[in-house]
Amino acid sequence: MAIEQDVAQHYTHGALERAILDALAASGRDAKRLTAADLAEIDELHLGWLAATAELAKALGLAPGMRVLDIGSGLGGPARYFADAHGCQVTGIDITPEFVAVAAALTRRCGLSGKVGFLKASALAIPLASGSFDAVTLIHVGMNVADKPRLFAEARRMLRPGGRLGAYDIVHVKPEEPLPYPMPWADSRATSFVEAPESYRRLLAEAGFTLEREEDRSELALRLGREMREQAAQHGAPPLGLHVLMGNATQQRVGNVMEALGRGIIAPVAFIARAA
Repeated sequence: MAIEQDVAQHYTHGALERAILDALAASGRDAKRLTAADLAEIDELHLGWLAATAELAKALGLAPGMRVLDIGSGLGGPARYFADAHGCQVTGIDITPEFVAVAAALTRRCGLSGKVGFLKASALAIPLASGSFDAVTLIHVGMNVADKPRLFAEARRMLRPGGRLGAYDIVHVKPEEPLPYPMPWADSRATSFVEAPESYRRLLAEAGFTLEREEDRSELALRLGREMREQAAQHGAPPLGLHVLMGNATQQRVGNVMEALGRGIIAPVAFIARAA
């Protein structure tokens, strides 16, 4: 699909693994002896970062032995966290080939390949058996997906009856106010499909989910963003951070999303839903 190709191109770096390894070396970390936590500054590609991932895992009730599918797994940060902190068996899928390759390479370096695997696949046509998972996560994925009915239908198909979905997305709280582009997930409206929270509630119900919890994590994201800016002002930008992925566009993309968040135009919201 053309949209998926454009989205994958947006996230493609070209030499991302090398850039991350160089940044790790500059920060004094040994790339041959990594833990999942060593990568949290670069592999949590969503508002709230690692703290939001931890909250999502708690809300889903993740426990040892559970099978988890992370749709839109990016560099693999949440997937590695679910395996390392909660003992889950995790599969991540993503449409960006470089992300899939780098996620697998970083996972090997963390010694987690036995618990976490990645494959290139579309969220709209997942090549896995129905009912294979106890939990499914969508972490800042829906903003790049126009066909959300199909997205949620695929997520439901992947779950066993009674399994839980954690959809943590940016929603358009004030649809009358346009978003400032570029954003971290898109340079323009052509690949940006941010919807109101009401749409998520309706579409989840239509896909066969019962919404259990809805959590706005704006306060968490704003607080952590402010702390990061204060740290950077005092000590300079750390070697490892989102700038390794986004390069010169980092300041404008992150600045735009934090401004929109601060003005209440958007909000990062976690929807916890159970499959019928």
